[in-house]
Amino acid sequence: MSAAYPQSRRDESVVDTLHGRQIADPYRWLEDADSAETKDWVRRQNEATQAELSSYPERAWFQESMSAILARPRAGVPVRKSGWYFVGRNDGSQAQDVVYVAESLQALLEGGRVIIDPNKLSTDGTDSLGGFTVSPDGRYFAYGVNESGSDWTTFRLLEAATGAPVDDVVTGAKFCQATWMPDSSAYLYLHFPASGRSEGTETKALVGGQLKLHRVGTPQEDDELILSFPDNNRIFIQPEVSNDDRYLVATISEGTDPASRLWLYPLADGALGEPIKVIDEFRDETLFVRMAGDQLVLRTDRDAPRGRVVSSDLAGNFTDLVPEGEGTLQDVSGTTSGLAVLSLVDAQPVLTLHDLDGGNARVIPVPGGGVVGLNASPKYDEVFIGLSSTTDPTVAYAVSAATGEFRALPELVPSGVGFLSPDITISRRVEPGRQVPYFLISRADLTFDQPRPTLMYGYGGFGIPMMADYKPGWPAWLAAGGVLVIANLRGGGEYGSSWHDDGRLANKQNVFDDFIAVGEDLTESKVTTPAQLAMHGRSNGGLLVGAVMAQRPDLFAVALPGVGVMDMLRFHLFTVGAAWASDFGLPDDPAQFEDLLAYSPLHNLRDGTSYPATLVVTGDHDDRVVPLHSHKFMATLQHAQAGDSPVLSRIEVNTGHGFGKPAAMVASEWADLLAFAAHHTGLEPGI
Repeated sequence: MSAAYPQSRRDESVVDTLHGRQIADPYRWLEDADSAETKDWVRRQNEATQAELSSYPERAWFQESMSAILARPRAGVPVRKSGWYFVGRNDGSQAQDVVYVAESLQALLEGGRVIIDPNKLSTDGTDSLGGFTVSPDGRYFAYGVNESGSDWTTFRLLEAATGAPVDDVVTGAKFCQATWMPDSSAYLYLHFPASGRSEGTETKALVGGQLKLHRVGTPQEDDELILSFPDNNRIFIQPEVSNDDRYLVATISEGTDPASRLWLYPLADGALGEPIKVIDEFRDETLFVRMAGDQLVLRTDRDAPRGRVVSSDLAGNFTDLVPEGEGTLQDVSGTTSGLAVLSLVDAQPVLTLHDLDGGNARVIPVPGGGVVGLNASPKYDEVFIGLSSTTDPTVAYAVSAATGEFRALPELVPSGVGFLSPDITISRRVEPGRQVPYFLISRADLTFDQPRPTLMYGYGGFGIPMMADYKPGWPAWLAAGGVLVIANLRGGGEYGSSWHDDGRLANKQNVFDDFIAVGEDLTESKVTTPAQLAMHGRSNGGLLVGAVMAQRPDLFAVALPGVGVMDMLRFHLFTVGAAWASDFGLPDDPAQFEDLLAYSPLHNLRDGTSYPATLVVTGDHDDRVVPLHSHKFMATLQHAQAGDSPVLSRIEVNTGHGFGKPAAMVASEWADLLAFAAHHTGLEPGI
């Protein structure tokens, strides 16, 4: 296959000296996404990939199955905002979910009316809704638009009662929603000055975010700067108005580090007072939940790696409300009766209701493998929770915070038929050597009297937990007779902040060792063999796959890295990359440079090595993990590959990191990934 790869020009003259080391970067020209040479390279790579995939007999089965899966009618989790009820729905034929609104839950269950249809935002369906909020008086519906999968957000307004557009636009926002002031005359947002955006692509490092106040009906250039940290471009600010309208709460973080500062700005007559710095050091993760009289209710991991809920005065003195327990806190929301607490117990969700003093704990027995959403407010009794399973996207429940009564809301889902998911069996296992937990999932009628084609999935970073939840490709892979493994690696958030710490910075190699240990356990227990084992991950999970295939190419038959961080020596130079220093470190630091170089996927590929069959996936408009990571990795891998297994690149056009991708693109990408995995692990779908 290697002879058929498109040629990738090697520029041997590009060599950096970093901390006394000579680092070659022969494909640096691929960092220029807008150059004619890069665009031609992308075209030729896609042509070669499609030519290869078109020869796979498995592809038609997976394309048909994925199209049927994405054609299933579905609905999201209801939310109540300023008296209105909202939900996203899709009848199965729409590229993007449509948002419906009603004045009561019953009216929403009966249908409601369309408040916004994102399918009308662009002709090709690649523009998506980036979230919405409602002004406190219920008049304005503020929604964000993300073009072609970009993180850049444009805010627009509608009249909530009629859906009529309001002549008011804010651009240049990222990583935020419109946060309304109590009098509904203005909202806050996080603004980023333009940073090298050209023809929809972006590569330059993001400058620092500015918390700004926009008054409805006034030009954006008149917006008021509330807070910024011009000397630190890794600072992010999340604003929130307290439930009693007394404070603007600013949660300040440095990049993706969970440690946070907490400032409160007193609100009086629409004006902001001087900030009260309740917490003014990056020490622990501490997040605002609600006010309770003059006390703040906070969620924190201070002296509690799995998290606890505390009451705090304005000086930051904590008193336990819900002490640290067996579960790992994931979310805490206020209700009229107190608190709704979402925890993970061994990577499985548990919802508990508490009084405001933390007492009277009641577990709500709503089943699910993963959490789609938890929507609650101190102003309402209703709690809406959405849970998914490995094969079904969302079951929404309405829960009374006062009584604990709950009911499923199947009426939200439009009528229709689609893919029938198989019955499955889920078992919980622990790899014996490193004690790595994982889910083993298979079709219910399969036995393990023989090794079977198996797909491993992992992430292991940024304190994000992996659960036995839904991804569109899972029901197709399981229906085809494949085994699915979801690994709970160090670096994730399944078991609290200490579990996260054990897989970041100098401990990052633990993540890869955990994943390798699970793969070895699967082969030693004869669930599968190296010739039948595939691995997949996205973003930080793409880094995981790239690092593991470089370290243990013998253990896997297939590698499927998606939108991965592959160049660990230059990631910090592009868009929001420097924000990831909390997990990765920075190559400017000599010690951290050595750690990064030791596992950087791009720099650990070796010429003359037989690597697994590899399909690298990225989007040409990804402005979070810019596609240059995947491009340089693929060019290097194609040059290094000594074996017969194909190494290919699938580059989606007019899409980004993944969020908001149209349904047809989702179906097509998953079909290609699964067909590639099946073809090279010996899985024959339908048998």
